[in-house]
Amino acid sequence: MLDWLGLPVAASAHAAAVDEVMVLVHWLMLVLFVGWSAFFVFVLVRFRRGRQPVADYHGVRAPWAPWLEGGVLAAEVGLLVFFSIPIWSARVDRLPAAHESTVVRVIAEQFAWNMHYPGADRVFGRAAIRFLSPDNPLGLDRRDPAGRDDITTINRMNFPVGKPVLVYLSTKDVIHSFGLPQMRVKLDATPGLVQPVWFTPSITGEWDIACSQLCGLGHFRMRGIYASQTQADFDAWLAKEASFLQ
Repeated sequence: MLDWLGLPVAASAHAAAVDEVMVLVHWLMLVLFVGWSAFFVFVLVRFRRGRQPVADYHGVRAPWAPWLEGGVLAAEVGLLVFFSIPIWSARVDRLPAAHESTVVRVIAEQFAWNMHYPGADRVFGRAAIRFLSPDNPLGLDRRDPAGRDDITTINRMNFPVGKPVLVYLSTKDVIHSFGLPQMRVKLDATPGLVQPVWFTPSITGEWDIACSQLCGLGHFRMRGIYASQTQADFDAWLAKEASFLQ
């Protein structure tokens, strides 16, 4: 069934587990669709007006009905307990260590994705509203020693393959939805919150960042690019971006 779902390429370490749950959910939906459709047709025929002119307000009293309902409930609970909840727990509760990861702050706004890398010192510089300007959309204080080497990009996020990527997601205005389909990553950027999400890229490539939340008239402009690169290519890209600060 995985081929029928039309999913994008699986490009992260956890993508296979997510795809497995999606396949199981779709099989369950298919079984429910066929079963309930057959039951619906049966009810239309069995209780048609010509055969039963007087309404029956008690419904079906077959002995198998509770077992059928219990089976559906058990399947849904099983999906949650044994598949969905463990995967979600691994994705949310077990964040990788920052010193072992590529850490990026992603700040959404109408209508762009702002990326913030900590630079060579691996420490994010100070930011404040009073420093905001068209040339400084994140309000970085370049006088802060920790922020002098910070790298910012717009609608562009790069990271090395085979190493955890730890993203801290926030927004400057309305709700946006940060989606990396190939990484099987999707998280809403909610005003007032800074939310972590992480993944480990398993292959190299370049794909689109998707915003799947209608965030205003310019929603169509919320398109970015992200690239999974070799460590050498990523280091070269960082060095090039850092050269613009000099």
